[in-house]
Amino acid sequence: MLDQIFQGDLTATPIDYRIVSLSLLIAFLCGHSIAWLYTRTHSGLSYSRSFVKALVVMPVIVAFVLMILSNSIVTAFGLMAVLAIVRFRNVLRDTLDTSYLLAAIVLGMAAGTQRFTTAIIGCVVLGAIFVYLYFTSFGTRQSYDYILNLSWKRPISELPELSSLLAIHTQTALQASRHSSMAGGTDLSYRLLMRDPSRFEELVQDLRELPGVERIHTIAAENESEV
Repeated sequence: MLDQIFQGDLTATPIDYRIVSLSLLIAFLCGHSIAWLYTRTHSGLSYSRSFVKALVVMPVIVAFVLMILSNSIVTAFGLMAVLAIVRFRNVLRDTLDTSYLLAAIVLGMAAGTQRFTTAIIGCVVLGAIFVYLYFTSFGTRQSYDYILNLSWKRPISELPELSSLLAIHTQTALQASRHSSMAGGTDLSYRLLMRDPSRFEELVQDLRELPGVERIHTIAAENESEV
């Protein structure tokens, strides 16, 4: 029975199940490495945990697609037709939802092209990856305590005075963005890792007393998963 399952690709050029498993495993490890690197190096204001998960899944799906196509022009055109239908009929806002949809499409193509072994192995591997991402909460990170937004009305050359004040209260004060304000001055955004989070209000009070600081707005970052 097992031999029939693992030799179940009824195409002219069946793929050995060991090659399928190795290819999907390597794709997963590569995707996982890229996703881990993204979580460690991301410094912008917009961070999506769903996008990180998609980085893990997408290489596996792409590897799966290429194995199913296997130099078949007919299958390639079939894939283009199916993706065209999905593209124009549905708008997916979640990148992980896109990964689930692509997985379902590719699995259907595998079964439809009689690559039964490839479909079974791919379904098991992709399912295991989705479960792993769910139970490990992969992509979640907490690298700071608060987001601080403020408007700096003094010259940029005097900004070290603000940095010195932040250094008194924080272990790390990472400037995430800086741009000129239409109302004059400079809008700044910081990610703050506090020395003592319970004394955050003292920092806010000191900022209010610092000349040149206006429009202070803070956001607690208890769990940075979707910002």
